[in-house]
Parts: sequence; structure tokens; C-alpha cells
Amino acid sequence: MKYLEGAFAPVTEEVTAFDLPVTGRIPAELNGRYLRNGPNPLNVEDPAVHIWGMGQGMVHGVRLRDGRAEWYRNRFVRTPGFAPMVHVFEHARRVFALAEGGLPPAELDAELNTVGPCDLGGTAQGFTAGAHSKHDPLTGELHSLSYMPGHDFVQHIVTDTGGNVARTTTIPMTRTPFLHDFALTESHVVLWDTPLGFDGFECRWLPGHPTRVGVMPRAGGEVRWVDVEPVHVSHTLNAYDDGDGVVVDVVTAEGPFDPADPGAIRPALDRWTITPDGIRQRRLDDRPQDFPRVNEARATLPYRYGYAAATALYGIPFTPEGKPSDDAFTNALVKHDLERGTAEVHGFGRDAAVGEAVFAGTGAGEDEGFLLTYVHDAERGAADLVILSAQDFTGEPVARVHLPARVPLGLHGNWLPDH
Repeated sequence: MKYLEGAFAPVTEEVTAFDLPVTGRIPAELNGRYLRNGPNPLNVEDPAVHIWGMGQGMVHGVRLRDGRAEWYRNRFVRTPGFAPMVHVFEHARRVFALAEGGLPPAELDAELNTVGPCDLGGTAQGFTAGAHSKHDPLTGELHSLSYMPGHDFVQHIVTDTGGNVARTTTIPMTRTPFLHDFALTESHVVLWDTPLGFDGFECRWLPGHPTRVGVMPRAGGEVRWVDVEPVHVSHTLNAYDDGDGVVVDVVTAEGPFDPADPGAIRPALDRWTITPDGIRQRRLDDRPQDFPRVNEARATLPYRYGYAAATALYGIPFTPEGKPSDDAFTNALVKHDLERGTAEVHGFGRDAAVGEAVFAGTGAGEDEGFLLTYVHDAERGAADLVILSAQDFTGEPVARVHLPARVPLGLHGNWLPDH
């Protein structure tokens, strides 16, 4: 029941609050909305076997303008069946909540209410935008790598800046992979086929299934597959072209493990350099971490800085009893300087819980900006939107926006600056 308890426990009410109290000073250049999606399951039939990531989705958002926190809203994603609960982002000046496994996104209005299901990136086979669709910062195109249980192929879908499908490439697979994320460079799409995949409609670790990494030209064409040691890939930090090779920085985890228990996974940050001669694998940071993010202006390009959430095998446990936690998160964030090979850690209070942090750029420098994340404040029994300076990562938060409600630990989000 752990994903229905503690910092993961769902909330039951939709809340709207205005003129939020703030400790510190919100940077005046942050004008926009910080949105984050995640599971918020109600009426669970059997809590003993509940899997994190099932049930209703809920988007939490804070509106910042001219140094003020104008509002906080949380809204259920109201679509039939399994609601989109993985990600929330903007494309073609519309906001979408994204789902896993080929389920259609849901469009949201400016106040986070559900407009309805949408076939963003929809193809003739019924595939649509994936859980980790990615923007090309140079072209504005949206790239999706979409899978659907029961199908032995995936599709790379490119959606133009107007929201229309520009091209689709079908990629044959040996069975349905669990392709939660992929990588994109200026010239290539990189995907993986790991032992974690679907046996029918059940997602599990398949012993004996190889791990292979595929590289495909972005315009479509043949995929070149390279075998690696069995490992699962959860998320991509970033990827870029390097001469005749491709560099991909990913969070990996050794198996076997139960995919229903994220707390059983020990993820670390690796670099894969894929060349015509094969693939070189190098551990960048061994500390357990996941939910990596980058300055999106550097996505698909060579870069220096990355950010991640420390997972529960690292840092101070956030359980009130002070016991080691087996949950998927702990109370610290990590900033990587990949040029120097160093890392800084920002720890929150002993009982705090923090997930993914999103970078909001305010200048030309790669780390010139701020990190935004929800942090559970156990003393208040509610969450703060914490704003950190990316260039003073270990310093005190620039601002804490005190929310009137708890925000359960969840999945992914984005900073949506005003146009």
C-alpha cells in the first residue's frame, strides 16, 4: 500500500487558491506556469496489489507573474478509463497531459480543466504522442516514440509546430517493449529494447531477453542495432551528435526487478557513446538518481549541466520515524557538471520529499535560470513550490511558494513561459 500512503497518498479535492504566501522573493523574470502531472488514484479496489501509475491523473499548477504567485490549482485529468498521468507540456500553444502505452493525450485549458481526449500526433494505426515526447529547440517540431501493448512495432511520429503530423516511421520490434523514454539528437533517434517489456498485456522483466540500442536517422530509414549487457533504461538526460557517433546520457538500472515496485530499482547515470564500431558505456555518477532534466534549449545539442532527483538509496530518509525508505524518491536534488565531472547536492529537510525539478531559463547561459519543484513540507502537511538558483544550487532557495494543499509525489512536468 506504500504508493497510497505517506508522500504518495492521493488527495481527494480539487483546490483553487489565489495570492499565495511566499517566503523569499519570486524572480520577476519568471512569468508563466509550472505544471506537473502524476497519479492520484481514488477508489482503489485492492490496495495490496496497487501499482503506482494506475488510476486517475491529476495536474498541479502554480501561476507566477511579476514576482507574485497568482494561483495554485489542482485538477483531475477527466478522461474515460486510465487517465493521462505521466507528463504535461505545451505544443502548438495548447496544453496536453500525456499518457503511457499509446493512450491518447488529454487537452487542458488555461485553468487546467480537461477539454477532452486529443489525437495529437495520431496515426492511422492509432498511435499518438508518447509519454516522453520531445521538442526540438531549433525547429519547434515535436518528436514522439510511441508503443502500444499487443503490437510488435513502435512508431516515431513527428508533429509540426501547428500540431499536424509531418511524418511517421514504423520500427519493427521483437515484441512490445516498455519504451517509456527515448533520445533525440539533431540527426538521430535513439531507442532501446530491454528485458523490461510486455508479455501479452503484462509488463514484466523477461529473463534471457537481450538489451539492444537502436540508432535511426531522424528522417526515417533503417535502424542500426547494437547489443549491450542486460539493463533497463528509465529516462534520458540528453543526447547529441559527436562526429560520426552519438552520445546518449541515460539513467539505467540492472535487473531483474519488479516493475510494479520503483523503490526496488537502483538507478544510476550512464553515458553511451555509439559509433560505427559499437558502443562504449561509462558510469557518470553511481549515486541512485532518476527523473533527469536539462535546460531544454540544449536538448539534442552538446551540453554541460544536468539535474536529477536523488532516489531513496541516497541521502537522508524522509520517513517521520527516520527509517530507511524504499520509496522512489528522497529529499535531495543533484546538479551535474558534465564538463568537470562533478556534482552538487541540494538537500531539503529531513522529513521533506522532492521529485523532479524543472529548469526555467532566464538568460543565454546554460545554467542561467532557476529550478522549480514541489517539495512536501511534513510540518505543514502541505507542499511548497521551491525555486532554486541553478547557479547557486546549494544555496538557500530563492523563494518558497506555500501551497494550501499537499502535492503527492508524482511524475513529470514543465515550465510554460508566457508567450
